[in-house]
Amino acid sequence: MIIRVDMCRGYRMPLAAILLAGLLAGVGACGNEAKNGVGELTQAEADTLLAAYAKDRADTQEWLKAAPTSYFAAVQRRDFGEEASLTVGRDPGNDVRIDDSAFKPHHLRVTVVGDSFRVEALDRGARFEVGDEELASATLPPSRIGVDRFSLRLSHQRFPAIIVFDPRSPRYAEYKGIPYFPPDLSYRIVAALKANPNPDTTIIESTRGNRRRALRIGWFDFTLNGKTCRLAATQLLEPGVGEKDFSLFFTDATTGKETYKVGRYVGAEPLPDGRYVIDFNYCYSPACAYSDEYNCPIPPSENRLAVAIRAGEMDPKYMH
Repeated sequence: MIIRVDMCRGYRMPLAAILLAGLLAGVGACGNEAKNGVGELTQAEADTLLAAYAKDRADTQEWLKAAPTSYFAAVQRRDFGEEASLTVGRDPGNDVRIDDSAFKPHHLRVTVVGDSFRVEALDRGARFEVGDEELASATLPPSRIGVDRFSLRLSHQRFPAIIVFDPRSPRYAEYKGIPYFPPDLSYRIVAALKANPNPDTTIIESTRGNRRRALRIGWFDFTLNGKTCRLAATQLLEPGVGEKDFSLFFTDATTGKETYKVGRYVGAEPLPDGRYVIDFNYCYSPACAYSDEYNCPIPPSENRLAVAIRAGEMDPKYMH
């Protein structure tokens, strides 16, 4: 399934599709020419991809429906704003109040320290979990901590926040599935990344009004439905984003009609020959299509595609 996070950059193509893409890397396309994947495939290879799409969609829907990290589990968000520290606990005076007996009246203090978070227990007996370890204090990268059934996401993005997840959230009752376009292998592209010789800093607007800095590292040029397309690849300048990570945020002729009004995201998987697979059958709506508790990148104007990409997720219609 797609690994989803609040900035939605964590796309992961299923293993079978990655292996198949590697086998096909030298077939059909030459040099920097972008090719659609359908004409290069045998029936068996096409069947493998179709099975991978079906599994990914089933896994993603099960995750949304029941997982403790589902978008529906997010019940509260508090941005740090100008504050260096926020307190978490049961008492009404806390910045993040969680009215549950699992929390002490004053359970935690969370402080932003550069790209990290310092977490400290306050009341006697207060603890939190990191993995299988129970702690009273720790300095952590952007990550999750646990308190009983709850988890607290320490989100940075240069605009830090605490997001509270509760596996008993009433929002799970809203689940009605995720609509998808039928799989279409003509939307599977193999293309080279045209590197930006002088990567420049650009601004990616976000749904909470934040202006997030990113590097424009290059462009993908390809053809879909007879139309020439270009997508800019950007690397968010934020804690947790790796040196080789980049994002493809886009809108197309379906945006605001058949697909979510903000736009969609798609990943690019590297091939051994240096090119990438961009498979729009895996493109997905941002977290903000499901919950108000997230801060999602808005596709830049240069990534407004004139073509209709009828592949991947359709508008889930949870936030109307």
